[in-house]
Amino acid sequence: MARLIFFVLLSLTLYAQDMTLEIVKDVGNRPKIVVEDHSSNINYMLRKKFLKLINADLEVTSHFDVLKDESGVHNEGYLLKYELMYDDYGHLCAEILFADLVQKVILLKKRYKISDNDRYPFLAHRIVYDINAKLHLPDVSFLKSFVVFSKYVGPRRADIVISDYTLTYQKTVVHGGLNIFPKWADRTQRAFYYTSMQKVPTLYKVDIYKGTRTKIIQSEGMLVCSDVSKDGKKLLLTMAPNYQPDIYELDLTKKTLRRLTTYPGIDVNGNYVEDGRRIVFVSDRLGNPTIFAKRIGSKAVERVVYHGKNNSACTTYKDYVVYSSRETDNAFGSNTFNLYLTSTTSDYIRRLTANGVNIFPRFAADGETILFIKMFKRQSALGVIRLQYNKSYIYPLHVGKIQSIDW
Repeated sequence: MARLIFFVLLSLTLYAQDMTLEIVKDVGNRPKIVVEDHSSNINYMLRKKFLKLINADLEVTSHFDVLKDESGVHNEGYLLKYELMYDDYGHLCAEILFADLVQKVILLKKRYKISDNDRYPFLAHRIVYDINAKLHLPDVSFLKSFVVFSKYVGPRRADIVISDYTLTYQKTVVHGGLNIFPKWADRTQRAFYYTSMQKVPTLYKVDIYKGTRTKIIQSEGMLVCSDVSKDGKKLLLTMAPNYQPDIYELDLTKKTLRRLTTYPGIDVNGNYVEDGRRIVFVSDRLGNPTIFAKRIGSKAVERVVYHGKNNSACTTYKDYVVYSSRETDNAFGSNTFNLYLTSTTSDYIRRLTANGVNIFPRFAADGETILFIKMFKRQSALGVIRLQYNKSYIYPLHVGKIQSIDW
């Protein structure tokens, strides 16, 4: 049992040497843009944070060259002017004007409002998303997505938190006890599943708008929801009712539970792949954990990853798989874990990170953006990888340590 706990919760005890921004290459000929804040009667710190968010969002899209002042645009780029204000009810609002300085035309003029002022980061994210969409640039819906994560706050205590991808906004939605492995119930992000490590591990579903919690299933030993089908009707669970971890599929509509793997060892972290016809998962059937795949309903299992001797924590999008691979074997010091991208239909492989401990990857809905955990000796951070542009960004968590994530 001790080996099982170590294998499944490997990401909980990893450390790294430093926190770095990794940029493999830049993208040339990006359109220039300058941002101007025309707010008044707004707290200085809020104005400063909001401008920083707008500029950072524009940068992380990888579609713009963000300049400090309009003189650097030389009439060949874009200008974004905005003004923050409060309405009569005290709700934070923003009015924007987005202009093309070459054509000398206004492309977008819009007013935004939020009912919860603490969620002002999403106001910034929405503005940049709309600007990007107005120019018909590749989708950046990840900017607007909620991130749900579990973070350690004490011995055997972990809270579930909802945040934006920069961790600027954070709201604790589950606390008390050990609450781990949150997973969004569907793309609407109205509800999520998580495991409460009670006397018997229990999977709950939380509706974040209604504030309700529903018990889904219990299992002795361990219980983790690792993936949800596209229609939200089926869950892939790792369960060990007899201390034998395997992948199960729970049909929420039919209320049936089907065991998908039967190997007398460790099978965990199942993820749907190829439109739900197959799953990929982590197994130690070769002695060390690596990534395998099988068609649902078939007994045949095939190896997906031939690189490395310790591969774990995978995520999928269509036929693509991103996984974490341990690349050093230091018994008394820090080890390096890097992320790799591969495919179930080819021998394609690509390294996505270069140093430190990079674990628990999660694909965004666009298939072009990866969220992951970067671990350090005394803290952890969320990392964002923009695959098409070979760029990654790090957002540290200043209080607590991240256990697992989803978006």
